[in-house]
Amino acid sequence: MDRSAIVHDNFLRRVAAGDLPAGQPADGPLSRADAVSIFRSGCLCRALDRKSRAMQAAGQGYYTIGSSGHEGMAAVAAALRPTDMAFLHYRDAAFQIQRAAQVPGQSIAWDMLLSFACSTEDPISGGRHKVLGSKALNIPPQTSTIASHLPKAVGAAYSIGMTRRQKPEHQALPSDGIIMCSFGDASANHSTAQGAFNSAQWTSYQGIPMPLLFVCEDNGIGISTKTPKGWIGATFANRTGLKYFSCDGLDMFETFKVAQEAAAYVRKRRRPAFLHVRTIRLYGHAGADVPTTYMKRQEVEAEEANDPLLHSVRLLAGAGALDPADALDIYNETNARVERIADHAVKRPRLKSADEVMASLIPPPRSCRKDGGPTQEMRANTFGNDMKAMEEPQIMSRLINWALTDLMLEHGEIALMGEDIGRKGGVYGVTQKLIGRFGPSRVIDTLLDEQSILGLGIGMAHNGFLPMPEIQFLAYLHNAEDQLRGEAATLPFFSNGQYTNPMVLRIAGLGYQRGFGGHFHNDNSIAVLRDIPGLILACPSNGADAAMMLRECVRLAREEQRLVVFLEPIALYSMRDLDQAGESGWMTHYPDPSKRIGFGEVGQHGDGTDLAILSFGNGLYLSRQASKQLEKEGVSARIIDLRWLSPLPEAAILDAVTGCRNILVVDETRRTGGLAEGLMAMLTERTDIPHSRISAEDSFIATGPAYAATMPSADSIFEAALSLMTVPA
Repeated sequence: MDRSAIVHDNFLRRVAAGDLPAGQPADGPLSRADAVSIFRSGCLCRALDRKSRAMQAAGQGYYTIGSSGHEGMAAVAAALRPTDMAFLHYRDAAFQIQRAAQVPGQSIAWDMLLSFACSTEDPISGGRHKVLGSKALNIPPQTSTIASHLPKAVGAAYSIGMTRRQKPEHQALPSDGIIMCSFGDASANHSTAQGAFNSAQWTSYQGIPMPLLFVCEDNGIGISTKTPKGWIGATFANRTGLKYFSCDGLDMFETFKVAQEAAAYVRKRRRPAFLHVRTIRLYGHAGADVPTTYMKRQEVEAEEANDPLLHSVRLLAGAGALDPADALDIYNETNARVERIADHAVKRPRLKSADEVMASLIPPPRSCRKDGGPTQEMRANTFGNDMKAMEEPQIMSRLINWALTDLMLEHGEIALMGEDIGRKGGVYGVTQKLIGRFGPSRVIDTLLDEQSILGLGIGMAHNGFLPMPEIQFLAYLHNAEDQLRGEAATLPFFSNGQYTNPMVLRIAGLGYQRGFGGHFHNDNSIAVLRDIPGLILACPSNGADAAMMLRECVRLAREEQRLVVFLEPIALYSMRDLDQAGESGWMTHYPDPSKRIGFGEVGQHGDGTDLAILSFGNGLYLSRQASKQLEKEGVSARIIDLRWLSPLPEAAILDAVTGCRNILVVDETRRTGGLAEGLMAMLTERTDIPHSRISAEDSFIATGPAYAATMPSADSIFEAALSLMTVPA
């Protein structure tokens, strides 16, 4: 028999018979009226869980991971302010229901049933997923997260303290607020969670404000794997910089009292706390899960006998707040109300087309004040001697540094964060002097953890900052790519554009470093970035372009709320010469701060018609060298700098190759999964011009003399071009 039906029948029978579980009497500051409100939230949570299973069985609903057993989270919600942003565990329907009771004008049962039905009228996701979340309730949506939301909770908490020093234009959180982040006991073991705990402790240990309340809902099991008894308490009770609180989640009075104490500690001390809420899990993991297949029936029945709603009836009666008979009436009336509402919700429209599903991949633009840019006096005071240096051509790394300086002068909400970017000035000197110019609160030296760096950026974006995190090397991104894929990029999608993560992530990457680092410091794979929907990937090939593209990337993030990755070719950071030593052919002047290269705008060198070479980054540099050899062979070529690698600027590319008799794609990324695959497919589908490609081998990169052996060279580009042009039509 369905366990949800068993629990339901047990509740009806035991309340009617006065057969309530034993426990401590009601005690604490929870008022009678609030206690009844929390019970109502628990009843609605339970009714929705049961209805979700019935809807799925009838083909009308599509989600059955429930919150039954975790009804105590309603008491946690009651202890917090509705302005305290909450990143919720997927079993926290009771929390969201109770928070809705704190905010006028909510129709929470209707809203959640629409989400079960995947209706386009679901006010949070627009029918894309059943998620907890609400803009009105300050609950950003989460999917079935396994701790991936914890790093951004750390970032959001950090941002609250930062607003007291630097108020962003689009500030969303009150300066006296706190961040709440909840998760299960099994998720607490995830490396992402452990990194977030450590980051919060590391920050607090240094006296930096971190108003963050971690809430662990400990039901003792992760799907079918039990958490060792006492594990959560043993591992979190004595952590440096993390205050531990514990309560019985079956007792709403105790839970409210302890949650209120924990929230007061975080709000007053501006330090993180860990609230350990002991709960149970009813019905198994989800609708298709049968707990008796991996647990003894006696264990399952013992949990069911400890039903938190039964405890609530006992506590309410003991406190003189509600008679059991009245509690039973509320329970039955709630079930009947959910049935009536569901009958209407299942008839509401659903998404039908790809266009409808994808409509929220790209967030909406937002209105931004026009700062007008820094004055010349401000620039002179900030740049100092660098103003004189701007009169001469410079290497790429220095021009990026100057562009960052101008952007940070113009937009006070920009903050940089990453390993070694402050006092050291970055591994390659790109961020030199910035900490002196803007201070450590805007140029943040982080701990060595890429997930925490990206989480800091994502969280700060929730509070109106424009984060510019740095990942030291492209290979290091793979430690943390889910923060882009599973959190930043999905947020506008699952919130129907109501929540966004505007951000410019700078990554030093690609290959061709001479004799340094091997595959960890020379990584030529960008596949993981190109297949994230909604993400913009930009890659400059020279210093002037880097400065102008970086300005456009900031505009895209600031005004269009886009998630942007700016990939900086390490080998070109300090490149000076193009054809021969001392000729400074790859150095450029710093472009006027008003100049930008627009999103999707490609570059072109030459106007030959024999051959068009499509490339980017180091490939562009090598193609320029190869073009000199081709010219000696009588080949007139034009070289197209793609600049924007995802999404590909297809219209601009096709326009740029018009009139050419051949096209060669030069791709320094790997043959399998590399950029050339998309380019070749586009050219095959949309042109009749003969085309071929030269790519890097499917290999990691070696250290030492063979550093470039697996990638295109000027000579191999030259040979590939001649080979293409001699192939019979």
